[in-house]
Amino acid sequence: MSTHVVTGAGPVGSTVALQLAEAGHQVRLLTRSGSGPEHPRIDRRRADVSDAAGLDEHLEGAVAVHHCIHGSAYDSQVWRRELPRAEQVVLAAAGRAGAVVTFPESLYSYARTGSSVERPMTEDHPRTVTRGKGGVRTDLLAARAASPTPTVSVVASDFFGPRVVTSHAGERMVATLLDGRRVSVLGRADQPHSWTYVPDLAAAMVRGAEDESLWGSVLHAPTAPPLTQRELAEGFARAAGLPAPRVGTIPAAVLRAAGLVHRGTRELAETAYMFTAPFVMSSAASEARLGLAPTPTEEALRATVAWWRETRDRAGAAAR
Repeated sequence: MSTHVVTGAGPVGSTVALQLAEAGHQVRLLTRSGSGPEHPRIDRRRADVSDAAGLDEHLEGAVAVHHCIHGSAYDSQVWRRELPRAEQVVLAAAGRAGAVVTFPESLYSYARTGSSVERPMTEDHPRTVTRGKGGVRTDLLAARAASPTPTVSVVASDFFGPRVVTSHAGERMVATLLDGRRVSVLGRADQPHSWTYVPDLAAAMVRGAEDESLWGSVLHAPTAPPLTQRELAEGFARAAGLPAPRVGTIPAAVLRAAGLVHRGTRELAETAYMFTAPFVMSSAASEARLGLAPTPTEEALRATVAWWRETRDRAGAAAR
């Protein structure tokens, strides 16, 4: 089987690495700390992929690089400072190695053009945002398109799934309802919103690297029909065998006001529009090209809750 390189051991990088290893491929997982999931076919290595020195050695013989790092902070200035440089270094090294590079991508660069319920965001939706974090993503996509190294970008909506902790559908929702507490969601609780299951995103990235006809594409990760934040919370509760949770909201106006004096809140408020109106993407065209379909929602919810419970059980056992 072939050798793949994965950069970053967050929820996406770890899931990609494990899917590749389970399929029989050799995986080199590059992080600054040498962390990541344990598996006989995963070689965890310490490397700063924004530093070109020594990167060629890690990519030697690889057929694909799955670039899954994220900024050191959820901040547009940090993203602007860190992400373009790292991508250019990886693209150059992958080009020398003869490897394709796949990227997880977001909807941040997608222009706002009316209701996404009547017209869900598709693969040909304008990606023209110029400011903030969306502007960084627009520039990254343009740089990939201009690179001589083949690339595949796979766009996902907000994540959920095993290993997804810091997200709207992570600790702020699943962990909270498992504790029996009231769930507070951003914006409005009853607007339809697309949610991408991380294993489906990872599978699309792996398939994108395998199929040369997909190289040079911006694809949508297979994503199930939208759910409101209330419906998602209720689905997690069902999967956990719990009663429907209490769901409250944090109005976007509150975030914007707090953002006047707190930069972190201002960065969060920048994308609050995604939760105050319908925010729906379609992956039908990409599913046909990839030959993949999204995991059924109830199955994905059960797997997510099971991971949270198992992780908590391990933490409790370790504490004892």
